[in-house]
Amino acid sequence: MSRRLARAWAEGRLTWRLDVAPPDRPAHPPEPALLPPHAMPKRGKAGSPRARIALIHALAHIEFTAIDLAWDLVARFGAGCPRAFADDWVRIAAEESLHFLWLSARLEMLGSRYGALPAHDGLWESAQATAGDLIARLSVVPLVLEARGLDVTPQTAERLRTAGDAISAGMLERIYRDEIGHVGAGVRWLHWACESANMTVDSAFERSVRLYFKGQIKPPFNVEARNLAGFSENLYQGLAS
Repeated sequence: MSRRLARAWAEGRLTWRLDVAPPDRPAHPPEPALLPPHAMPKRGKAGSPRARIALIHALAHIEFTAIDLAWDLVARFGAGCPRAFADDWVRIAAEESLHFLWLSARLEMLGSRYGALPAHDGLWESAQATAGDLIARLSVVPLVLEARGLDVTPQTAERLRTAGDAISAGMLERIYRDEIGHVGAGVRWLHWACESANMTVDSAFERSVRLYFKGQIKPPFNVEARNLAGFSENLYQGLAS
């Protein structure tokens, strides 16, 4: 559905009209069961087939939620933004959909499926916390949560490749390249939103993260990938304490 809608948008078959308030949260399938992050079961011994399935399932759920996060940005904030804002996040929703389909198919290749394991709801909790503030949403979701993926994905892919799973590693490497662009869209629209609100990006980002992000900003950072996304070190290094 997501990819069909993105195609219709790109082909000009949808009206630019965003006058219906989105729900507090999107519809969700009966599975996976959603648990608080602290209640998630351990993945098991690193490198075991069970641990690998648990890892890929967790990544599939992140991509599944990322589809909703991209569409929610359009539905919740698009009416007050240029049309290019919707262009970016509709395209990103389609890319997140493709990432989910790859990982879901990989789970089936490994004898499992998406929904077979529980998943945590932390990503959508961040969306709910920032539902009334575009600057906060962009700061926390693309520029903290997705940027964290840039920091950890290369090592995760390498571990999978070392364990003999070149297929999963290749998927993660492709996803990683796309996610640089997603973080870049977050940076670009954060600058636009701050300029529109007559705020400095540095102070707005720091305020948003301190108010709305419950975790820690953890080094080491993948500075090279963040720089490719246009994400300046001076925005996040001071928060890493």
